[in-house]
Amino acid sequence: MASDPNDRFTLRTQEMTGAQAQAAQIDVGLRKYMLQVYNYMASGLLLTGVIAMVTSSTPAILSLLYAPGPGGVIQPTMLAWIVMFSPLAFILVLNFGVQRMKASTLQMVFWGFAAVMGLSMAHIFLAFTGASIARVFFITAGTFAGMSLYGYTTKRDLSGFRSFLVMGLIGIVIAMVVNIFLQSSALHFGISVIGVLVFVGLTAYDTQKIKSIYLESDGREVMTKKAVMGAVSLYLDFINLFMMLLRLFGERR
Repeated sequence: MASDPNDRFTLRTQEMTGAQAQAAQIDVGLRKYMLQVYNYMASGLLLTGVIAMVTSSTPAILSLLYAPGPGGVIQPTMLAWIVMFSPLAFILVLNFGVQRMKASTLQMVFWGFAAVMGLSMAHIFLAFTGASIARVFFITAGTFAGMSLYGYTTKRDLSGFRSFLVMGLIGIVIAMVVNIFLQSSALHFGISVIGVLVFVGLTAYDTQKIKSIYLESDGREVMTKKAVMGAVSLYLDFINLFMMLLRLFGERR
């Protein structure tokens, strides 16, 4: 016996309504999750900036990190080198300890990482004018926002660019190490230009990746961990993009 067309229509309507409601619920959850990621990232950047400014304006702290060298040139002390390489240790702890740590512990490590980054970046206030630092910061913020929005909204799969971005990142690191000995202004400029392109691409790629790992079924603990680790990725993209642009457009004292 054939079913009533009206019943089939009603059933179909109910299915569509249910699917739309579920999609709307996921969309709300996704926006809340991404907002959490951006809030962590912004808070980390704020902490880094405050500590960098306080450090650069406190002679007692600066005397521990920098000392006059031959010819009166300011050189980093052993403590300064330890501070500069400390963020790498935090990154390793975050990446390899994320599964074992509680979300609250992961948050504390992230704040510690942002604080140490502030200490390590205090030197930019000694090397560049405050006006140029502010100008480059706003340029970075605008560029980052645009590329992160693109990564969030685009339907194009950006995972195919990952290998190129990683190779570019490795190349930048190697070139920077080499230039420590060469002190080539041309290489310095090339590193900065390529660095801007790489971190612009990573901003879009990381945003899409962070969005893709969202699951509505995740509990609060897992969701917080994902948000913190997503914030770490975007924080690093922002900081590195800022430093590359500062090398290009910053006005030295």
